[in-house]
Amino acid sequence: MTNVAGTWSNWSGSEHATPVRVVRPADAGEVAAAVAAAARGGSRVKAVGAGHSFSPVAVAPDVQLRLDGLAALESVDRTTGLVTVGAGMPLWRLNPLLAEHGLAMEILGDIDRQTVSGAISTGTHGSGTRFGGIATQVRALELVLADGTLVTCSAEERPELFAAARVGIGALGILTRVTLQCVPLFALHARDETRPVEETLARVHELADANDHFEFFWFPHSGTTLTRSFRRLPGDTPLTPIGDFSRRLDETVSGTGFDLLNRLGTRFPALVPPLTRFAARAMSAREWTDLSYKIFASVRDVRFHEGEFAIPREAAVDALREIKRWVDRSGERVSFPLEVRFAAPDDIWLSTAHGRESCYIAFHQYHRMPHERYFRACEDILGSFGGRPHWGKMHQLDAATLRTRYERFDDFTAVRDEVDPTGVFANAYLDRVLGPAPESAR
Repeated sequence: MTNVAGTWSNWSGSEHATPVRVVRPADAGEVAAAVAAAARGGSRVKAVGAGHSFSPVAVAPDVQLRLDGLAALESVDRTTGLVTVGAGMPLWRLNPLLAEHGLAMEILGDIDRQTVSGAISTGTHGSGTRFGGIATQVRALELVLADGTLVTCSAEERPELFAAARVGIGALGILTRVTLQCVPLFALHARDETRPVEETLARVHELADANDHFEFFWFPHSGTTLTRSFRRLPGDTPLTPIGDFSRRLDETVSGTGFDLLNRLGTRFPALVPPLTRFAARAMSAREWTDLSYKIFASVRDVRFHEGEFAIPREAAVDALREIKRWVDRSGERVSFPLEVRFAAPDDIWLSTAHGRESCYIAFHQYHRMPHERYFRACEDILGSFGGRPHWGKMHQLDAATLRTRYERFDDFTAVRDEVDPTGVFANAYLDRVLGPAPESAR
Protein backbone atom coordinates (compact mmCIF):
# COMPACT_ATOMS: atom_id res chain seq x y z
CA MET A 1 0.00 0.00 0.00
CA THR A 2 1.50 3.32 -1.09
CA ASN A 3 0.59 6.59 0.63
CA VAL A 4 0.99 9.72 -1.48
CA ALA A 5 -0.21 13.30 -1.15
CA GLY A 6 -1.17 16.16 -3.40
CA THR A 7 -4.02 18.13 -4.91
CA TRP A 8 -6.43 16.35 -7.23
CA SER A 9 -8.63 17.88 -9.92
CA ASN A 10 -11.04 16.35 -12.39
CA TRP A 11 -10.56 16.41 -16.17
CA SER A 12 -12.49 19.63 -16.79
CA GLY A 13 -10.95 21.47 -13.86
CA SER A 14 -14.34 22.13 -12.24
CA GLU A 15 -13.61 20.09 -9.09
CA HIS A 16 -10.57 20.04 -6.81
CA ALA A 17 -9.64 18.25 -3.61
CA THR A 18 -6.68 18.16 -1.24
CA PRO A 19 -7.29 14.96 0.74
CA VAL A 20 -5.73 14.44 4.13
CA ARG A 21 -4.32 11.16 2.81
CA VAL A 22 -4.06 9.54 -0.63
CA VAL A 23 -3.64 5.77 -0.75
CA ARG A 24 -2.79 3.55 -3.71
CA PRO A 25 -3.78 0.01 -2.62
CA ALA A 26 -2.28 -2.93 -4.47
CA ASP A 27 -5.17 -5.34 -3.93
CA ALA A 28 -8.61 -5.72 -2.36
CA GLY A 29 -7.11 -6.58 1.00
CA GLU A 30 -5.31 -3.26 1.13
CA VAL A 31 -8.51 -1.48 0.14
CA ALA A 32 -10.28 -3.16 3.06
CA ALA A 33 -7.47 -2.20 5.44
CA ALA A 34 -7.55 1.43 4.31
CA VAL A 35 -11.33 1.65 4.71
CA ALA A 36 -11.28 0.01 8.15
CA ALA A 37 -8.52 2.37 9.33
CA ALA A 38 -10.39 5.41 8.04
CA ALA A 39 -13.63 4.29 9.70
CA ARG A 40 -11.88 3.80 13.05
CA GLY A 41 -10.46 7.30 12.79
CA GLY A 42 -13.76 8.92 11.83
CA SER A 43 -12.52 9.78 8.31
CA ARG A 44 -14.44 9.59 5.06
CA VAL A 45 -13.16 7.62 2.06
CA LYS A 46 -13.68 8.07 -1.69
CA ALA A 47 -12.24 6.11 -4.58
CA VAL A 48 -11.25 8.05 -7.68
CA GLY A 49 -10.79 6.67 -11.17
CA ALA A 50 -9.84 8.73 -14.20
CA GLY A 51 -11.41 11.92 -12.87
CA HIS A 52 -13.68 12.26 -15.89
CA SER A 53 -16.82 13.04 -13.90
CA PHE A 54 -17.89 16.66 -14.13
CA SER A 55 -19.86 16.42 -10.87
CA PRO A 56 -18.25 16.29 -7.38
CA VAL A 57 -19.23 12.62 -7.04
CA ALA A 58 -15.60 11.49 -6.46
CA VAL A 59 -14.34 14.43 -4.40
CA ALA A 60 -12.55 13.01 -1.35
CA PRO A 61 -12.72 15.18 1.79
CA ASP A 62 -10.45 12.96 3.90
CA VAL A 63 -8.98 9.77 2.37
CA GLN A 64 -8.69 9.29 -1.38
CA LEU A 65 -8.13 5.81 -2.83
CA ARG A 66 -6.54 5.61 -6.26
CA LEU A 67 -7.31 2.20 -7.70
CA ASP A 68 -4.83 2.04 -10.58
CA GLY A 69 -3.20 -0.89 -8.78
CA LEU A 70 -6.42 -2.89 -9.24
CA ALA A 71 -6.38 -2.97 -13.02
CA ALA A 72 -5.77 -6.58 -14.03
CA LEU A 73 -7.75 -8.68 -16.50
CA GLU A 74 -8.37 -11.46 -14.00
CA SER A 75 -10.36 -14.06 -15.93
CA VAL A 76 -11.90 -14.56 -19.37
CA ASP A 77 -14.40 -17.24 -20.35
CA ARG A 78 -14.74 -17.12 -24.13
CA THR A 79 -17.59 -19.63 -24.04
CA THR A 80 -19.88 -17.67 -21.73
CA GLY A 81 -18.44 -14.22 -22.41
CA LEU A 82 -17.99 -13.58 -18.68
CA VAL A 83 -14.95 -11.42 -17.94
CA THR A 84 -13.70 -10.37 -14.51
CA VAL A 85 -11.51 -7.28 -14.17
CA GLY A 86 -10.06 -5.14 -11.43
CA ALA A 87 -12.25 -2.14 -10.72
CA GLY A 88 -9.46 0.29 -11.62
CA MET A 89 -9.11 -1.03 -15.17
CA PRO A 90 -9.50 1.84 -17.69
CA LEU A 91 -11.88 1.12 -20.56
CA TRP A 92 -9.28 2.21 -23.11
CA ARG A 93 -7.01 -0.59 -21.86
CA LEU A 94 -9.74 -3.18 -21.42
CA ASN A 95 -11.19 -3.02 -24.94
CA PRO A 96 -8.05 -4.12 -26.85
CA LEU A 97 -7.51 -6.92 -24.31
CA LEU A 98 -11.05 -8.18 -24.89
CA ALA A 99 -10.48 -8.08 -28.65
CA GLU A 100 -7.46 -10.35 -28.25
CA HIS A 101 -9.85 -12.92 -26.74
CA GLY A 102 -12.46 -12.46 -29.48
CA LEU A 103 -14.79 -10.50 -27.19
CA ALA A 104 -16.17 -6.98 -26.84
CA MET A 105 -18.33 -4.92 -24.54
CA GLU A 106 -21.88 -4.81 -25.85
CA ILE A 107 -22.11 -1.03 -25.58
CA LEU A 108 -19.73 1.81 -24.76
CA GLY A 109 -20.05 5.53 -24.24
CA ASP A 110 -18.52 8.15 -26.49
CA ILE A 111 -15.28 8.30 -24.51
CA ASP A 112 -13.21 5.49 -23.02
CA ARG A 113 -11.00 7.29 -20.49
CA GLN A 114 -13.04 6.15 -17.47
CA THR A 115 -12.26 3.18 -15.27
CA VAL A 116 -14.70 0.27 -15.26
CA SER A 117 -15.83 1.12 -11.73
CA GLY A 118 -16.27 4.81 -12.50
CA ALA A 119 -18.24 4.15 -15.67
CA ILE A 120 -20.73 1.79 -14.07
CA SER A 121 -21.01 3.69 -10.78
CA THR A 122 -22.10 6.92 -12.48
CA GLY A 123 -24.43 5.31 -15.05
CA THR A 124 -22.31 5.89 -18.16
CA HIS A 125 -24.16 4.94 -21.33
CA GLY A 126 -23.94 4.92 -25.10
CA SER A 127 -26.74 5.19 -27.61
CA GLY A 128 -29.13 2.60 -29.04
CA THR A 129 -32.82 2.01 -28.43
CA ARG A 130 -32.19 -1.71 -27.87
CA PHE A 131 -29.25 -1.32 -25.50
CA GLY A 132 -28.92 -0.26 -21.88
CA GLY A 133 -26.04 1.53 -20.19
CA ILE A 134 -22.70 -0.05 -19.34
CA ALA A 135 -24.00 -1.13 -15.92
CA THR A 136 -26.51 -3.49 -17.56
CA GLN A 137 -23.51 -5.64 -18.57
CA VAL A 138 -22.48 -6.20 -14.93
CA ARG A 139 -23.06 -9.72 -13.59
CA ALA A 140 -21.23 -9.57 -10.24
CA LEU A 141 -19.46 -7.04 -8.05
CA GLU A 142 -16.90 -7.31 -5.29
CA LEU A 143 -16.79 -4.35 -2.92
CA VAL A 144 -15.48 -3.26 0.45
CA LEU A 145 -18.17 -2.08 2.86
CA ALA A 146 -17.84 0.66 5.47
CA ASP A 147 -16.73 -1.76 8.20
CA GLY A 148 -13.89 -3.05 6.03
CA THR A 149 -15.54 -6.34 5.05
CA LEU A 150 -15.10 -7.61 1.50
CA VAL A 151 -18.34 -8.91 -0.03
CA THR A 152 -19.57 -10.17 -3.38
CA CYS A 153 -23.01 -9.48 -4.80
CA SER A 154 -24.93 -10.61 -7.87
CA ALA A 155 -28.50 -11.30 -8.92
CA GLU A 156 -28.36 -14.46 -6.74
CA GLU A 157 -26.07 -13.33 -3.89
CA ARG A 158 -27.16 -10.26 -1.91
CA PRO A 159 -29.51 -9.23 -4.75
CA GLU A 160 -30.67 -5.98 -3.11
CA LEU A 161 -27.10 -4.78 -2.72
CA PHE A 162 -26.46 -5.77 -6.34
CA ALA A 163 -29.57 -3.91 -7.56
CA ALA A 164 -28.29 -0.78 -5.86
CA ALA A 165 -24.54 -1.10 -6.42
CA ARG A 166 -24.58 -1.46 -10.20
CA VAL A 167 -25.10 2.31 -10.26
CA GLY A 168 -23.99 3.03 -6.72
CA ILE A 169 -22.44 6.53 -7.20
CA GLY A 170 -19.79 5.59 -4.64
CA ALA A 171 -22.29 5.58 -1.76
CA LEU A 172 -22.27 1.88 -0.86
CA GLY A 173 -18.65 0.81 -0.84
CA ILE A 174 -15.41 0.68 -2.80
CA LEU A 175 -15.64 -1.54 -5.87
CA THR A 176 -12.61 -3.81 -6.21
CA ARG A 177 -13.63 -6.36 -8.86
CA VAL A 178 -16.29 -6.40 -11.60
CA THR A 179 -17.64 -9.30 -13.68
CA LEU A 180 -19.00 -8.22 -17.06
CA GLN A 181 -21.13 -10.04 -19.62
CA CYS A 182 -19.27 -9.51 -22.87
CA VAL A 183 -20.30 -10.46 -26.42
CA PRO A 184 -18.41 -11.89 -29.39
CA LEU A 185 -16.11 -9.40 -31.08
CA PHE A 186 -18.00 -7.23 -33.57
CA ALA A 187 -17.41 -4.38 -35.96
CA LEU A 188 -19.42 -1.26 -36.66
CA HIS A 189 -20.20 0.44 -39.93
CA ALA A 190 -20.40 4.15 -39.15
CA ARG A 191 -22.10 6.83 -41.20
CA ASP A 192 -21.88 10.55 -40.49
CA GLU A 193 -24.34 12.77 -42.32
CA THR A 194 -25.23 16.44 -42.07
CA ARG A 195 -28.95 17.17 -42.11
CA PRO A 196 -31.12 20.24 -41.61
CA VAL A 197 -32.23 20.33 -38.01
CA GLU A 198 -35.91 20.23 -38.94
CA GLU A 199 -35.39 17.02 -40.93
CA THR A 200 -33.55 15.41 -38.01
CA LEU A 201 -36.24 16.38 -35.52
CA ALA A 202 -39.02 15.19 -37.82
CA ARG A 203 -37.34 11.81 -38.33
CA VAL A 204 -35.54 11.34 -35.01
CA HIS A 205 -37.55 8.33 -33.78
CA GLU A 206 -37.46 6.67 -37.19
CA LEU A 207 -33.67 7.11 -37.35
CA ALA A 208 -33.21 5.90 -33.77
CA ASP A 209 -35.17 2.70 -34.47
CA ALA A 210 -33.73 2.04 -37.94
CA ASN A 211 -30.12 1.90 -36.74
CA ASP A 212 -28.42 -0.23 -34.12
CA HIS A 213 -26.98 2.97 -32.64
CA PHE A 214 -27.95 6.55 -33.47
CA GLU A 215 -27.06 9.96 -32.08
CA PHE A 216 -26.81 13.51 -33.30
CA PHE A 217 -25.08 16.80 -32.53
CA TRP A 218 -26.67 20.23 -32.90
CA PHE A 219 -25.11 23.64 -32.35
CA PRO A 220 -28.05 25.68 -31.01
CA HIS A 221 -27.03 28.71 -33.13
CA SER A 222 -27.11 26.73 -36.38
CA GLY A 223 -29.70 24.99 -38.51
CA THR A 224 -27.50 21.95 -39.15
CA THR A 225 -27.11 18.65 -37.29
CA LEU A 226 -24.50 15.95 -37.63
CA THR A 227 -26.21 12.57 -37.38
CA ARG A 228 -24.14 9.50 -36.53
CA SER A 229 -25.49 6.02 -37.30
CA PHE A 230 -23.82 2.69 -36.50
CA ARG A 231 -24.68 -0.77 -37.85
CA ARG A 232 -23.33 -3.86 -36.05
CA LEU A 233 -21.37 -6.37 -38.18
CA PRO A 234 -19.53 -9.66 -37.48
CA GLY A 235 -16.05 -9.34 -36.02
CA ASP A 236 -14.41 -10.80 -39.13
CA THR A 237 -15.90 -8.15 -41.44
CA PRO A 238 -13.25 -6.49 -43.65
CA LEU A 239 -12.38 -3.18 -42.01
CA THR A 240 -12.09 0.21 -43.70
CA PRO A 241 -10.93 2.46 -40.86
CA ILE A 242 -10.48 6.20 -41.07
CA GLY A 243 -7.25 6.96 -42.90
CA ASP A 244 -4.33 8.97 -41.54
CA PHE A 245 -5.36 12.12 -43.41
CA SER A 246 -8.94 12.01 -42.15
CA ARG A 247 -7.74 11.30 -38.63
CA ARG A 248 -5.37 14.29 -38.72
CA LEU A 249 -8.20 16.43 -40.11
CA ASP A 250 -10.45 15.26 -37.26
CA GLU A 251 -7.78 16.20 -34.74
CA THR A 252 -7.58 19.66 -36.29
CA VAL A 253 -11.31 20.31 -36.68
CA SER A 254 -12.46 18.85 -33.35
CA GLY A 255 -9.21 19.37 -31.45
CA THR A 256 -6.75 22.21 -31.90
CA GLY A 257 -8.87 24.02 -34.50
CA PHE A 258 -12.03 23.86 -32.41
CA ASP A 259 -10.07 24.95 -29.35
CA LEU A 260 -8.82 28.01 -31.23
CA LEU A 261 -12.39 28.89 -32.27
CA ASN A 262 -13.48 28.64 -28.65
CA ARG A 263 -10.58 30.77 -27.44
CA LEU A 264 -11.58 33.39 -29.99
CA GLY A 265 -15.20 33.19 -28.85
CA THR A 266 -14.11 33.54 -25.24
CA ARG A 267 -12.33 36.78 -26.02
CA PHE A 268 -15.01 38.12 -28.36
CA PRO A 269 -18.37 36.61 -27.26
CA ALA A 270 -20.32 38.22 -30.11
CA LEU A 271 -18.42 35.92 -32.49
CA VAL A 272 -19.72 32.72 -30.87
CA PRO A 273 -22.89 32.31 -33.01
CA PRO A 274 -21.11 32.77 -36.38
CA LEU A 275 -18.21 30.61 -35.21
CA THR A 276 -20.55 27.77 -34.26
CA ARG A 277 -22.31 28.05 -37.60
CA PHE A 278 -18.89 27.78 -39.24
CA ALA A 279 -18.09 24.71 -37.11
CA ALA A 280 -21.44 23.16 -38.09
CA ARG A 281 -20.68 23.69 -41.78
CA ALA A 282 -17.25 22.10 -41.29
CA MET A 283 -18.87 18.82 -40.24
CA SER A 284 -18.79 16.44 -43.18
CA ALA A 285 -20.42 13.23 -44.37
CA ARG A 286 -18.35 10.05 -44.36
CA GLU A 287 -18.53 6.28 -43.85
CA TRP A 288 -16.08 3.84 -42.33
CA THR A 289 -15.93 0.40 -40.69
CA ASP A 290 -13.82 -0.65 -37.72
CA LEU A 291 -13.92 -2.73 -34.56
CA SER A 292 -16.69 -1.52 -32.27
CA TYR A 293 -14.57 -0.01 -29.52
CA LYS A 294 -12.64 2.09 -32.05
CA ILE A 295 -15.87 3.67 -33.28
CA PHE A 296 -17.98 3.95 -30.13
CA ALA A 297 -15.40 6.13 -28.37
CA SER A 298 -13.79 9.24 -29.83
CA VAL A 299 -11.10 11.67 -28.76
CA ARG A 300 -12.14 14.62 -26.58
CA ASP A 301 -9.14 16.94 -26.44
CA VAL A 302 -10.92 20.28 -26.00
CA ARG A 303 -11.82 20.87 -22.35
CA PHE A 304 -15.42 21.64 -21.49
CA HIS A 305 -18.05 21.48 -18.77
CA GLU A 306 -21.02 19.18 -19.25
CA GLY A 307 -24.47 18.42 -17.92
CA GLU A 308 -26.80 15.71 -19.17
CA PHE A 309 -30.35 14.64 -18.38
CA ALA A 310 -32.35 11.57 -19.36
CA ILE A 311 -35.95 12.32 -20.28
CA PRO A 312 -38.73 10.06 -21.57
CA ARG A 313 -37.95 9.31 -25.19
CA GLU A 314 -41.27 10.72 -26.44
CA ALA A 315 -40.40 14.17 -25.05
CA ALA A 316 -37.16 14.53 -27.04
CA VAL A 317 -38.31 16.90 -29.77
CA ASP A 318 -40.34 19.15 -27.46
CA ALA A 319 -37.41 19.47 -25.05
CA LEU A 320 -34.91 20.31 -27.79
CA ARG A 321 -37.18 22.94 -29.27
CA GLU A 322 -37.61 24.50 -25.84
CA ILE A 323 -33.83 24.69 -25.32
CA LYS A 324 -33.45 26.32 -28.75
CA ARG A 325 -36.17 28.86 -27.91
CA TRP A 326 -34.43 29.73 -24.64
CA VAL A 327 -31.05 30.22 -26.36
CA ASP A 328 -32.62 32.44 -29.03
CA ARG A 329 -34.56 34.55 -26.49
CA SER A 330 -31.77 34.86 -23.95
CA GLY A 331 -28.95 35.82 -26.28
CA GLU A 332 -26.75 33.23 -24.53
CA ARG A 333 -23.64 32.31 -26.52
CA VAL A 334 -23.25 28.54 -26.66
CA SER A 335 -20.06 27.33 -28.32
CA PHE A 336 -20.57 23.55 -28.01
CA PRO A 337 -23.26 21.35 -29.56
CA LEU A 338 -26.09 19.55 -27.83
CA GLU A 339 -25.55 15.78 -28.00
CA VAL A 340 -28.66 13.61 -28.26
CA ARG A 341 -28.65 9.85 -27.60
CA PHE A 342 -31.13 7.08 -26.78
CA ALA A 343 -31.23 4.04 -24.49
CA ALA A 344 -33.44 1.11 -23.57
CA PRO A 345 -35.10 0.87 -20.15
CA ASP A 346 -33.46 -1.12 -17.35
CA ASP A 347 -34.16 -2.24 -13.78
CA ILE A 348 -31.19 -0.67 -11.98
CA TRP A 349 -32.49 1.44 -9.11
CA LEU A 350 -30.55 4.67 -9.72
CA SER A 351 -30.04 4.24 -13.44
CA THR A 352 -31.21 7.27 -15.37
CA ALA A 353 -33.00 4.84 -17.72
CA HIS A 354 -34.78 2.95 -14.93
CA GLY A 355 -38.19 1.80 -16.14
CA ARG A 356 -38.45 3.91 -19.29
CA GLU A 357 -37.13 4.36 -22.81
CA SER A 358 -34.90 7.38 -22.56
CA CYS A 359 -33.51 10.21 -24.60
CA TYR A 360 -30.31 11.71 -23.24
CA ILE A 361 -29.66 15.37 -23.96
CA ALA A 362 -26.17 16.56 -23.05
CA PHE A 363 -25.29 20.26 -22.96
CA HIS A 364 -21.74 21.55 -22.94
CA GLN A 365 -19.79 24.76 -22.72
CA TYR A 366 -16.12 25.54 -23.28
CA HIS A 367 -14.30 25.48 -19.96
CA ARG A 368 -13.16 29.11 -20.24
CA MET A 369 -16.67 30.46 -20.93
CA PRO A 370 -19.49 31.14 -18.45
CA HIS A 371 -21.78 28.13 -18.25
CA GLU A 372 -23.97 28.58 -15.16
CA ARG A 373 -26.93 30.43 -16.71
CA TYR A 374 -27.17 28.11 -19.72
CA PHE A 375 -26.81 24.98 -17.62
CA ARG A 376 -29.46 26.11 -15.17
CA ALA A 377 -31.88 26.79 -18.05
CA CYS A 378 -31.25 23.34 -19.54
CA GLU A 379 -31.70 21.75 -16.11
CA ASP A 380 -35.03 23.55 -15.60
CA ILE A 381 -36.31 22.71 -19.09
CA LEU A 382 -35.30 19.05 -18.98
CA GLY A 383 -36.53 18.81 -15.38
CA SER A 384 -39.97 19.90 -16.55
CA PHE A 385 -40.03 16.68 -18.61
CA GLY A 386 -39.04 14.54 -15.62
CA GLY A 387 -35.33 14.67 -16.43
CA ARG A 388 -32.89 12.62 -14.38
CA PRO A 389 -29.32 13.99 -14.21
CA HIS A 390 -26.34 11.89 -15.17
CA TRP A 391 -24.58 11.22 -11.86
CA GLY A 392 -21.18 12.08 -13.28
CA LYS A 393 -22.22 15.39 -14.82
CA MET A 394 -23.12 18.84 -13.51
CA HIS A 395 -26.49 19.55 -11.93
CA GLN A 396 -27.97 21.29 -8.87
CA LEU A 397 -30.71 18.85 -7.83
CA ASP A 398 -31.08 17.55 -4.29
CA ALA A 399 -32.55 14.49 -2.61
CA ALA A 400 -36.02 16.00 -2.24
CA THR A 401 -36.33 16.50 -6.00
CA LEU A 402 -34.54 13.32 -7.04
CA ARG A 403 -36.80 11.20 -4.83
CA THR A 404 -39.74 12.21 -7.04
CA ARG A 405 -37.93 11.05 -10.20
CA TYR A 406 -36.81 7.58 -9.10
CA GLU A 407 -39.32 4.92 -8.04
CA ARG A 408 -36.66 3.02 -6.08
CA PHE A 409 -34.91 6.03 -4.52
CA ASP A 410 -35.94 5.11 -0.97
CA ASP A 411 -34.96 1.48 -1.57
CA PHE A 412 -31.49 2.68 -2.55
CA THR A 413 -31.08 4.90 0.49
CA ALA A 414 -32.31 2.07 2.73
CA VAL A 415 -29.47 -0.13 1.43
CA ARG A 416 -27.03 2.77 1.88
CA ASP A 417 -28.24 3.29 5.45
CA GLU A 418 -27.74 -0.43 6.17
CA VAL A 419 -24.22 -0.81 4.75
CA ASP A 420 -22.85 2.67 5.57
CA PRO A 421 -24.90 4.13 8.45
CA THR A 422 -22.19 6.57 9.55
CA GLY A 423 -21.37 7.97 6.11
CA VAL A 424 -17.84 6.62 5.68
CA PHE A 425 -18.28 6.91 1.89
CA ALA A 426 -20.14 10.21 1.98
CA ASN A 427 -19.09 13.61 0.71
CA ALA A 428 -20.94 16.89 0.23
CA TYR A 429 -22.32 15.77 -3.15
CA LEU A 430 -23.77 12.52 -1.82
CA ASP A 431 -25.23 14.30 1.19
CA ARG A 432 -27.01 16.63 -1.24
CA VAL A 433 -28.33 14.08 -3.72
CA LEU A 434 -29.15 11.25 -1.27
CA GLY A 435 -29.49 12.97 2.07
CA PRO A 436 -27.02 12.31 4.89
CA ALA A 437 -26.51 8.85 6.35
CA PRO A 438 -28.63 8.32 9.50
CA GLU A 439 -25.76 8.18 11.99
CA SER A 440 -23.53 10.71 10.29
CA ALA A 441 -22.43 13.54 12.54
CA ARG A 442 -21.39 15.71 9.60
